[in-house]
Amino acid sequence: MSYEAKLRVWRGDADGGDLQDYTVTVNEGEVVLDVIHRLQATQAGDLAVRWNCKAGKCGSCSAEINGRPRLMCLTRMGDFQEDQVVTITPMRTFPVIRDLVTDVSFNYEKAAAIPPFTPKPREKDGTYRMQQIDVERSQEFRKCIECFLCQDTCHVIRDHEDNMPAFSGPRFLMRIAELDMHPLDTVDRKEFAQEQAGLGMCNITKCCTEVCPEGIHITDNALIPLKERVVDKKYDPLTWLGNTIRRRTP
Repeated sequence: MSYEAKLRVWRGDADGGDLQDYTVTVNEGEVVLDVIHRLQATQAGDLAVRWNCKAGKCGSCSAEINGRPRLMCLTRMGDFQEDQVVTITPMRTFPVIRDLVTDVSFNYEKAAAIPPFTPKPREKDGTYRMQQIDVERSQEFRKCIECFLCQDTCHVIRDHEDNMPAFSGPRFLMRIAELDMHPLDTVDRKEFAQEQAGLGMCNITKCCTEVCPEGIHITDNALIPLKERVVDKKYDPLTWLGNTIRRRTP
């Protein structure tokens, strides 16, 4: 069963734009991306939209639907009333290139700045050994599809663009936590997290967790434990005493 849906889609580029109204046919079971493709095919052939897999695994079709950061391929039209206007806009945190496509290069710059995975030397037989229990914590974070919805919704940069040079955002603080928890990694990134990635600017409101399409517990399982590790290293008196003793020479 089909019906005619009312859409408001942002059209424009870096120089500006506005919302335009459309009426598009919707078939049962379709998602927002299906309707956007039909809009391209029938009324707006020049509409720019980024997408790839249409299966919620590439992270390409990120946008804001009725003001909420979401993947268009995972947002069903059945979630809305048939007479409800569905408003689709580009991610607000990043510069618009054209229509629904934004420039997310900020994220790749932050990713490149993180000290890479640096494993300890191999065992004598040439292998690495670790227990599954030791990697389970960080394995959750490997589900990230880099849709950057968590980056988009994080108010530290969403509402304060001037914070962007000093703040990496939840996706890359999670990456630091992932590496820090890995049993084979040897690099201490705690100072980097605090001084260069802006960990202290995160006030753990959980808005990043709420929009994650993979259901990763970004705040509880990555950001809060990373904050605890940084605080322990910097302020815990027993940690300070142990580090001081180890630094002493005979």
